[in-house]
Amino acid sequence: MLMKDIDFLIIGATKSATTWLQRSLQADPLVSMPSPELHYFSREFSKGDDWYLSQFPPHADTLTAGEKSNSYLEDPEAADRIASKLPDVKLVVQLRNPVERAYSDYCMWYRRGEVGRDVESYLDPRSSRNARFVSLGLYGRQLRAYYDRFPSDHILVTFYEAVLTEPEQHLATVRSFLGLPAEQSVSFIPGKVKDKSTPMLRPGLRRLFRPAKSVVAPFRDNPFFRKVHAAFATEIRYSPFPDSVRQRLTDHYAPDVEELGRLIGRDLTAWLHRPAGRRTVASRISSAEVLRET
Repeated sequence: MLMKDIDFLIIGATKSATTWLQRSLQADPLVSMPSPELHYFSREFSKGDDWYLSQFPPHADTLTAGEKSNSYLEDPEAADRIASKLPDVKLVVQLRNPVERAYSDYCMWYRRGEVGRDVESYLDPRSSRNARFVSLGLYGRQLRAYYDRFPSDHILVTFYEAVLTEPEQHLATVRSFLGLPAEQSVSFIPGKVKDKSTPMLRPGLRRLFRPAKSVVAPFRDNPFFRKVHAAFATEIRYSPFPDSVRQRLTDHYAPDVEELGRLIGRDLTAWLHRPAGRRTVASRISSAEVLRET
């Protein structure tokens, strides 16, 4: 396998159901995709092309090969590296309302025990304790780097909302962009929802046991391990998303959302207006959302 055999990259965004998209494509035998995110053009570039290519499954009987690494959208060097190594590659970008994305990202990190319950201290753009929650939603700035280096017909921008409402049509659109034949469309599409009320260890316990994570990982399917886990697991209660913080975050994203709309030729102002009577993300986060760790 050579670098020229890499046909497509899914480059982000984090918490936008890109894992769902990856698994949907992997269900087709015509597609060769490694399961882990390789992060080659962002974090692992020093490992070299041989390492990168060795991560791909056998390519002999497949029609197309690619990979998903959400860090490519946000990394300031990734676009240059990809353009240099893969000048003809097709890029798939799946985006989500940046305000919703930020809160979902925070909740994922809270489940992992990485952050505390004070949502405002993490998501208020004026004083964020973790810049990633806010910065990862600046899609206009991030995508500009790719549009400056690749022809627009090599970039497909898709949206998280379509996964929720029309998953089959959404997948068909991506497959068409990748040149996959319609007659080979897969009949299996992974379940698009994951119950976030599933009992888990409290964040404090997760922090306590984090050093042993790699040791216990092989035993997670062991019946005894499951019993012990169940004894300590509880439903995670997420902090609500204050309206004041939501509005400040919306205002912060507004210029970038407008830039993104101009860049891709689409009106995205709906992201800046919260419909009356709509349930908040906080009220939905414990019920269902696309694939928990996407």
